[in-house]
Amino acid sequence: MNDLELWYDSSASKWTDALPLGNGRLGAMVFGGVARDEFQLNESTLWSGGPYQPTNAEARPNLDAVRQLIFAGRYAEAEALANAHSMARPYLEMSYQPAGNLYLDVVHPELFTQYRRSLDLDRAVTTTSYRVAGVSYTREAFISATHGILVVRIRADRPGSVSVGVELASPQHGQVRVDGSTLHFAGHNMGEHGIVGALTFAMEARVLPQGGSIAAEPTRLAVENADAVTILLDIATSFVRFDDVSGDPQACIAARMAAAVELGFDALLEAHLAEHRRLFRRLDIDLGRTAAADRSTYFRIKEFAEGDDPALAALYVQYGRYLMISSSRPGTQPSTLQGIWNRETSPPWGSKYTTNINLQMNYWLPDPANLAECMEPLLDLLDDLTVTGRTMAATHYGARGWVLHHNTDLWRATGPVDGAQWGLWPTGGAWLCAQLWNHAAYEGYPESLVRRLYPALKGAAEFFLDTLVPLPGTDLLVTNPSLSPENVHPHGASICAGPAMDSQILRDLFASTIAAGAQLGLDAELRAEIAAAAARLPHDRIGKAGQLQEWLEDWDMEVPEIHHRHVSHLYGLYPSWQINPEATPELFAAAQRSLEIRGDDATGWGIGWRINLWARLRDGDHAYAVLARLLHLERSYANLFDAHPPFQIDGNFGGAAGILEMLVQSRPGRIHLLPALPSRWRKGRLRGLRAVGGIELDMSWENSRVTAVRLVSPLAQSVTIDVNGAQHVVQLAATAPVELAL
Repeated sequence: MNDLELWYDSSASKWTDALPLGNGRLGAMVFGGVARDEFQLNESTLWSGGPYQPTNAEARPNLDAVRQLIFAGRYAEAEALANAHSMARPYLEMSYQPAGNLYLDVVHPELFTQYRRSLDLDRAVTTTSYRVAGVSYTREAFISATHGILVVRIRADRPGSVSVGVELASPQHGQVRVDGSTLHFAGHNMGEHGIVGALTFAMEARVLPQGGSIAAEPTRLAVENADAVTILLDIATSFVRFDDVSGDPQACIAARMAAAVELGFDALLEAHLAEHRRLFRRLDIDLGRTAAADRSTYFRIKEFAEGDDPALAALYVQYGRYLMISSSRPGTQPSTLQGIWNRETSPPWGSKYTTNINLQMNYWLPDPANLAECMEPLLDLLDDLTVTGRTMAATHYGARGWVLHHNTDLWRATGPVDGAQWGLWPTGGAWLCAQLWNHAAYEGYPESLVRRLYPALKGAAEFFLDTLVPLPGTDLLVTNPSLSPENVHPHGASICAGPAMDSQILRDLFASTIAAGAQLGLDAELRAEIAAAAARLPHDRIGKAGQLQEWLEDWDMEVPEIHHRHVSHLYGLYPSWQINPEATPELFAAAQRSLEIRGDDATGWGIGWRINLWARLRDGDHAYAVLARLLHLERSYANLFDAHPPFQIDGNFGGAAGILEMLVQSRPGRIHLLPALPSRWRKGRLRGLRAVGGIELDMSWENSRVTAVRLVSPLAQSVTIDVNGAQHVVQLAATAPVELAL
C-alpha cells in the first residue's frame, strides 16, 4: 500500500468528496465519475469586482466620540455609532470566484467494476481506474507548476477503446466556442457590493487524441475510438496587480499552451514530478503503522478517534504540506479561506483573507514543514497592504503608517468590514508583521529579508504610535476602538478598549520593529519611541477564576459564549512565545486554565488552534485528544478537507502544524524535542523538519525517548537542545552535519 495516498472505492458524490489539484495559480477538484467526470476549476486571481479603496470620510470625525463612549462603558452605543459612521464603504469585500468546469462524458456498453479513485501526494497526481467489458481504463490528472497547466490523460489497455465528449462551462459572464481541437471560453468577472467587475478572463482546453477521430460540435468536442486522449487546460485573467487589470489573458494562455503541446504528456509529467518532489520530499514523518492504514481514507477518518491509526496523523501532516504546495507558490496569490478551491459564486465568508486568525493559521505550517518558498505570497501580500493600508490609516484615523483590519481581498482592501462587532479591529496588519518576523527567524534573519520587512514593520508601528490612547486613570496605552475577535463581552457588544490580544500582538510588533531597525542601523529615535510605548502596554492579567483575562476587565466567566471558538487572548502562548513555563510560569498556568474553561470542541480551525496550544502546554495526550476531534467525520470531510463547517482550509494547516508542534518546538537559540509526545506515538521518525535558524533536523525515538538526532545549519550558530529531560548546548558550523550523542 502507498502510505502517501488518499483513496476511495467510489466516485465523489459531492464537492467535499472530490480530490484537489493545484499549482498555486490553478486549482481543480477532481470527482472521478465514470460516465461523467467533472473537474471544477479555479484561477487564483479570478475574484469579483475590480480595483477599489473603501474609505469612509465619516470615520475620522466620529473616532473620538466612539472612543469616549467605550471609555464611559457605553459599549452598545459605541458599537451603534461605529456601525453608522466608521465602517468601510462598501462595508463588504469582494469574493473569490470559480472559473468553471471541465466535463468528460464517457459512454460505456455495460456497468463498470474494480473502481478506484486516488490522490498520490508524492506525485501530486489523481488517478481514476475501473474495468468495463474486459477493458481497463485509467484517468490521470495533474496541474503542473513548471508549465502552468492542468493535464488530463485518459487511456485504455485495448486500442481504440477511448470515446469521450469534452465540455467547458462557467458560471461567469461569457461564452464557449469550438475551434478545431480546442474549446475556448472568453468572459469577464462579476461585480459585487457596488464594485463593477473589471477583469477579463479566458479558459482554453486543447483535446489531443492518440488515434481515433475528433469532431467539433456546437459547444463540445467528441473523440471516438482513440487509444488515448490528452487534455491540456489553462485559465488566465487580466489581473496584473491590485491596481492594474491591463493583462492579456489570451496571450498568457497561448504561450503556455504552445510549450505544453510541443512537449507532450510524458515530458510534462516528468517535469511536474521533479518540481513537486523538490518541495514535497524535503520532509518525512513516520508515527507507526497499523492494519488500519490499509483501509480507504473515508473509513480511516470515520474510525480514527476510536481506533489505532498513527499513520493517518502522519498522512494529515503530508496532506497539509501538499495543500500548501498546491495553493501557495512564489508568484501566486496567498491561500484563501479555501486555499484555491471554491465552486460557489457567493462562497462562505467570501472565501477571502480573514486576518484575525484564519490567514495567519494558513501560514503556521510552511516554516516547520520545510516549505519556506510557500511563504512568498504572504510576503507579497504584506508589500501590497502597506500601500492600500496607508490611505486607510490616514483617512479613518489621521495616522501615519498603515493599517489592516480583519479582512482583505485580491484588491487589498484594508477597511473595517462586515460590522463593527467583527471588523473594527485594527491589529490584523500588526499580526501579519509579527508572523513574518517569525518567518525571518526561521530564515536566520538574513539582511535581505529584514530589509524587505522593515518598511511594513515600521509603518505598522507608526500607526499604533499615533492611535494608542491613554487608559483613563492610568499611564497605560491601549487600542480604542477594538475588540477581542470575535467574542461578545457581558455588556452586549464586542467593541472595547485594550483587549489582551492587541497588547500581546503589539509587544511582538514593537519588539520586531526595534530588532529589525537595530540590525539595519536605522531610525534610532523611532526605536526609542517604540520602546517607550511598548513599556506602557497593559500586562497580561489573571482573573478571579485563575484564567488569563481576555479583556482588561475580568469578564471571562460572564460572557454569553464561554466556549467561544476563538481563543484570541492565548496568542501569547501560541503562536507567540511571550507566555512559557520558564519565563512566565503564572501566566502559563493561567493560559492553561483559560483553555480548560473554553473547552476542546470548536469549529475545525478552532480545534486546529487548540492542538497547538495544548502542545505548547506540553500535554501530548490532551493535544492528541483534540486531534481526534479534528480527524473525525464531524470535522473532516471524506477528502480530508477541514469541515469548519463548511470547508475552510485553515483547519488543515493548523492541524498539521499542531502535529509537528507536538514533536518539535523551536525559538531563537533553543529547540525542544518531543515536548508534547502522545503516549500513542511511542516510536517514530522525523526527517527534514525545519527549526528556527534554518536548522534542518532529523530524529528518531523509541519508548518515547529520542534515540538519534542529526542537525544541519545553514549558518554558524549555537543552540540549546532540550531532549530526554536534559539540555545540550550545540555549536553548529555552516552546512556541517552534527549528530547529538545521547
